[in-house]
Amino acid sequence: MKRTISTAGMALIFAALAQSQTQAQPALTQEQIAARQRAQQEELANDWPNLARYRDANRNLPPASASEPRVVFMGDSITELWDRDSGKFFASKGYIGRGIGGQTTPQMLVRFQQDVVALKPKVVVINAGTNDIAGNTGPSSLEMIEDNLKSMAQIAAANGIQVVLASVTPAYDYPWKRGLEPAEKIVALNSWMKDYCARTGCVYADYFTPMSDEKHGMKEGLSRDGIHPTPAGYAIMAPIAERSIAQALAK
Repeated sequence: MKRTISTAGMALIFAALAQSQTQAQPALTQEQIAARQRAQQEELANDWPNLARYRDANRNLPPASASEPRVVFMGDSITELWDRDSGKFFASKGYIGRGIGGQTTPQMLVRFQQDVVALKPKVVVINAGTNDIAGNTGPSSLEMIEDNLKSMAQIAAANGIQVVLASVTPAYDYPWKRGLEPAEKIVALNSWMKDYCARTGCVYADYFTPMSDEKHGMKEGLSRDGIHPTPAGYAIMAPIAERSIAQALAK
């Protein structure tokens, strides 16, 4: 049986994308969102890890330069939406974003060679796991998520790429799949990541601590929907990412 992202989950992702548009670009209509959902479901059926998404963009990248170390951000919608807000963080820093909304760690692992290794970066920032906990591609234990993150880190290390493992951002509940109680699972996964980095030499980027409230959900004003950061949320994440990248480049 094919596993696909839930319709509600895709609606939430596209709603977040629509909210990130500027006033010059009107928000998507419900019909446009529905059309994109259908296209996404067809895409999943034919290209489960979405290898086609960045294939052309990867081909069109100039060769990596030794004088300007390349940094790739691998992730889900939180990574994908980052550069759509004002400020264009990735573009202004020369970072390459390879986030795909709704994706889980097994999907990222499949496309890791194409969307990270082949680009020859010096550093990869991996921000993944929340959609696994949400069950976007089926039930996932923490051990399964950890194994996928570990595999990506090991592939990067084998190719001379320094790894930044970014914490999963806070989530008290998933609007598209209520009742999963993800908060403490996220705390446990982040604890594993921090320990793994300490043992292996990866850099741990802690977005969670400054963004979390007393219930381990997202602080008021830092997200659109309890999951996807607002510009204020990304403003907290950006310097943490930059410090972590600098630390990785210094290794």
